[in-house]
Parts: sequence; C-alpha cells; structure tokens
Amino acid sequence: MKAVSDNTQPFRVLYVDNDDRRVKSFQRAFPSPIEVIGVADGWSAISYLDDSEAVDLILYNDDLNTRGFMNAYKAKQSRTKIPIILLTDQERIDLTAAPYHGFVIDAFPQNYSEAALQIRLNYLIQKRDYQRNGRVLHKPVSVRMPVGKRIFDILLSFTILTLISPILLIVAVLIKLDSKGPVFYSSKRVGMGFRIFDMYKFRTMSTGADKLLAGMASQNMYNKVAEEKPADELCEECKLANTPCQRPLYLDQKQICELQYQREQKAKAMFSKFKEDPRVTKLGKVLRNTSIDELPQLFNILKGDMSFVGNRPLPVYEAEKLTNIGYARRFAAPAGLTGLWQVTKRGKAKVSDLERIQLDVLYAKRYSFRTDLIILLRTLKAVWQKENV
Repeated sequence: MKAVSDNTQPFRVLYVDNDDRRVKSFQRAFPSPIEVIGVADGWSAISYLDDSEAVDLILYNDDLNTRGFMNAYKAKQSRTKIPIILLTDQERIDLTAAPYHGFVIDAFPQNYSEAALQIRLNYLIQKRDYQRNGRVLHKPVSVRMPVGKRIFDILLSFTILTLISPILLIVAVLIKLDSKGPVFYSSKRVGMGFRIFDMYKFRTMSTGADKLLAGMASQNMYNKVAEEKPADELCEECKLANTPCQRPLYLDQKQICELQYQREQKAKAMFSKFKEDPRVTKLGKVLRNTSIDELPQLFNILKGDMSFVGNRPLPVYEAEKLTNIGYARRFAAPAGLTGLWQVTKRGKAKVSDLERIQLDVLYAKRYSFRTDLIILLRTLKAVWQKENV
C-alpha cells in the first residue's frame, strides 16, 4: 500500500535507527508525501530536533535506550508536541506508563505490517492537514468495502431516502420551529481505515453545545468510578517501603505521585456519552429516542462514507485514543449506522469502554452479509430506547 501525493507539504518522519537498511526499507515502502530523515541514535535525534526543520512524527527503535531519549526529549517543551511511534519487540508494552505516557502514541513490532502502519500514517497525515488547513490535502489509499455490501447499501439507502423524503421535510420544519440554529449538524468522524469524513445528523442540541463538553466530564457514563485520594497521599509502593514519595510530579504547583497520576489517567474514559444530557432540546429528545436524528446518515451511506451495518464512526478525539494495534482493528470494518454494539449494549449504563471496543473488534473480524442482516433485524427491535442517552 502506498500513499498518494496531492501537491501537499511532505509529512516528515524522523526515523531513529542505527541500521540504515531498515531506514531505506521504510523509505521504499512509504514514498511521497512521506519524507524520511534517518538518524543513528537518540542523541542525534535530539540534536536534529533542536537544530533543523520541524518534523511531524518520530519513529523510534526501542533497542536504542528509549528511556534516556525520552528523558532528554521531555526536557524541552517545543519538542513534546511531536507524536512518537515506538518500534519494539516487547510483546506487552504499557504506553500509559512512564516514560511513554503522554508522548508515545503507538507501538509497532520491528517486523511491522506495512499495510497496518500505512493506515496509521494516513490518519496522522489527515489529522495534520485538518489542523493546518481545515481540510484533507492528502488522499490516502482506503480500505475497500466488499462489493456486495456496497451494492446493498446503495440500493437500500436510495430506496429509503425516496420513501421517507416527506418525513425528512417535516422533521426539518419542526427543528426550525423548536430552536434556533441549522437543521442539520455535521461533525468530523473517523471511519474505515481511519478515514475522516463529515457525518450528518438532524440537530438535537442547542447551538454551541460542543463548548459545554469539557465541563461535563463527571456526567460521562463511560467514566470509571475511582476512589478520591488526597494529592499528597503516598502510593502503595512507598507505603510498603516506608519512604517519602520516590516519584514526585509537580502539576499546577502541587506535588502528586507519578504512579497515582498514571492510574487516574487510565481511569479516564475513551468514549463520551451522557444520561439526561442538558444540552439536548425538547424535540431533540424525541428524535434521539426514536433514532430519527440518525436518518440523514442515509446520505453518508449513499456517498460511501458509511454502511448500514458496521462500527460507529468515532469523533477524532475518541479515535485518537484507539490507535494501538489491538484497538485499531475496529477500523478494519466499515463505519455503520448500526452495529453489534448498538444491538447488544445500547443504552446500558454499565457498559465499559473496553466492552465496546471488544464488540467492535469482534465485528471487524467476523462481519458478513448474514451477520449484517441479523444485526439489522435486531436493530428494528432496539430502536425505541428506554433511557434518554
């Protein structure tokens, strides 16, 4: 799989490896718009970052004293905005632990799959383009949807849109009468192969609702319940050793234990969903509980952004948290209007983010025309939710 150039700025990768053959192999596998700069070790990488042009990604061989490199890397704030992908032979690596946490976004084996890494690079290039230009300049090679599934989607979506066009018109008028703002709401979503697209819905929230999201974290149904502890309390390791804190961090001029901080970060939810969301309008609650708000996604299906059955397309900020190899498998399946998670867990407050990921990965491994039909039939029964979510 090779990226396709579209007269955009090159995506600059700093490849840190003392084996020049691996660097050249990477260059051959991932040509334009990817530009590769090879350096032999971590200290050469630090020197390059300080003295040369900015890079968009660091690819680092874990055999080359990763801890020493990370300590030097974190010492300068301007460097720490560059994402790092680790090439490692460790079978299990916890990227939420020191020294990786907050800096290393992904880990691939030394004998990585070019197809898997290409999907990851495509996503990072698209994300950079959005941040710089507000649109995608790079046109990645997409993961292909099965032909039979695509034909089924086109025929069924066109038929349904033709039949329900009067309903769509009535709903649009009611939204205009109910509250100020546009009829439709579009948001950037990440679908099959990490491709970013605009997903359409009928607007169900008050205008400017996105700005309230940051202040509503405590209401998130996916948040894990954690016991509150004083910031200066010792962790279990220091208590057992009967010593002062051995791994202090200073955040907002307060000392906290690094181990406790890492546990708190792990407890933060990957997804966002709220019960009795105060941002939703009166009409919006009706549209959500009947799933009428999802009907404009039929246009996404007709365009090929989505399928009738698949894994729900995620907002960019959620997809960014699901990029390691195990979680990323969910993006091997098409983005869907409904899916395995919706018909098995929809509306249940006790569902965890891990359960949701596991269901998405399971669908990506086993989806077929038969399973899609079963999910569609089960969706018809699950449309009327009992909870306001």
